[in-house]
Amino acid sequence: MKMRSSIAIASLAALLAGGVTSPGMALEGTLRIRMNADIRSTDPGFNRDANTDAVVGHIVEGLVGYKDDASVAPLLAKTIHVSQDGLTYTFKLRDNVTFSNGEKLTSSDVLFAWQRYSAPENGWRCLPDVTGKGVAKVTSVSAPDASTIVFTLDKPSALFLTTLARPDCGQTGIYHRSSIGPDGKWIAPIGTGPFTLSEWRTGQFIELKANPSYSPIEGPVSGYVGNKQPRVETVRFVIVPDDSAAKAALFTGDLDVIPDVDNTDVADLKANETLDLQGRPGMGLTALLFQTKDPLLSDVRIRKALMLSLDLPQLADVVSGGQAKASSSVIPQPSPYFSKAQSQVPARDIAAAKALLAEAGYNGQPITWLTTEFYPQLFSAAVLVQAMVAEAGINIQIETLDWATLLDRYTAGRYTAMSFLYSARLDPSLSYDMVSGDKSAQPNKVWDNAQGRELMAQARVISDPAKRQPIFDRLEDMIRADVPLVVLYSGTRIIAVRKGVEGFAIWPLGLPRAWGVSVIEGK
Repeated sequence: MKMRSSIAIASLAALLAGGVTSPGMALEGTLRIRMNADIRSTDPGFNRDANTDAVVGHIVEGLVGYKDDASVAPLLAKTIHVSQDGLTYTFKLRDNVTFSNGEKLTSSDVLFAWQRYSAPENGWRCLPDVTGKGVAKVTSVSAPDASTIVFTLDKPSALFLTTLARPDCGQTGIYHRSSIGPDGKWIAPIGTGPFTLSEWRTGQFIELKANPSYSPIEGPVSGYVGNKQPRVETVRFVIVPDDSAAKAALFTGDLDVIPDVDNTDVADLKANETLDLQGRPGMGLTALLFQTKDPLLSDVRIRKALMLSLDLPQLADVVSGGQAKASSSVIPQPSPYFSKAQSQVPARDIAAAKALLAEAGYNGQPITWLTTEFYPQLFSAAVLVQAMVAEAGINIQIETLDWATLLDRYTAGRYTAMSFLYSARLDPSLSYDMVSGDKSAQPNKVWDNAQGRELMAQARVISDPAKRQPIFDRLEDMIRADVPLVVLYSGTRIIAVRKGVEGFAIWPLGLPRAWGVSVIEGK
């Protein structure tokens, strides 16, 4: 249940006080970022959620990290060499990197962290992905010298580095062994990142301090790589569950950043001259799903007629509150694999839709469309679809469910059509995997195409982007021909930042990044 806004606002006063400058540091100022719920732990990749990932990502770093376009680049690694057979990955560590306690990073620290990640009893979220049940199987890890770490796989995988970089995997972050007590239990992260953990007051805030031992990479910030030098002494993630309370705190100057603005708040925030809004496409998808096993929608002609009845640019504009442009590909817009084939948006053609319906013998049979008001954009999409397709003579009956029930129906494949959201997938093969599969074994999958699955298997092995792109282009043609779904747009990320906060930038993954950000008081 959401707290009352007045109570929430009153309770913020003690949480939003600024930090105190540490002796000997030139940095000063406090950056206050709204967080809608508390973190679950400070242990990377274990007891975690998205908020946990965001905070921990300021403290620990991995061998590699995501860039703004969801490609992967070296982070703690200086170089990465992949053997010709694709089985051996040799990482050379950057020189002169130290943990926040002043200890030098060596390959033994990487090995120590990996051994903890790979121990089954510890429950690392991404262990199945590197033990043969997912994208790769790591058969050995060795540290031949203090600056070299070598991973060996049982077969080539295009997604091994991608998995190491994933925020939900804790970025496979490297931490000093003093992060763990003599009893083997987690204490707190001692990392190489630009900030250190100062205080976690449960249910109130998480406070970070600039890491005086941080060793930046040369080059501009892109995602989690580049020069992440802190420009404020203190970052405080303030826990404000109530949206109205967070917005009020931003208006009064008690918060500096709301990193995930709801579309319904955009107009109010735009009208405030003390704020700047940023928006860009994210990696998630808003889509319309068709059950291809349904007696009616098993006919591809009816599915195509539904698609041709839609004004997709108008749908995307209205449903996103003017924050997104139509994008019809399973591969999201920010992806480096979003190319010419992916950028095509089908045009509305009512005459062609009517012709297909007549050919299929459709006579106005009702099509039940599931949606939810929990995510307003999904409900709006259903209402607009109903009105648009009616012009072609298609009879949509909307059934509104709570989100949990809608998710259950999706998981079981028990629907004719529905509006749905997909969370971010950071590689195109994963984007296709989330929608594709054998329906008899995975009823939640919307596209059941054996040839498509064979192509996806190839894309998971081939690492060369020039060789992967034609595979994804072919998949694009195939899935559009089958029409198991219609993608409306890539999920939009919107942030609100107080004027006087400089350098805070949005990126497709949406997780807040406090490095390179300064606060100019009184601006």
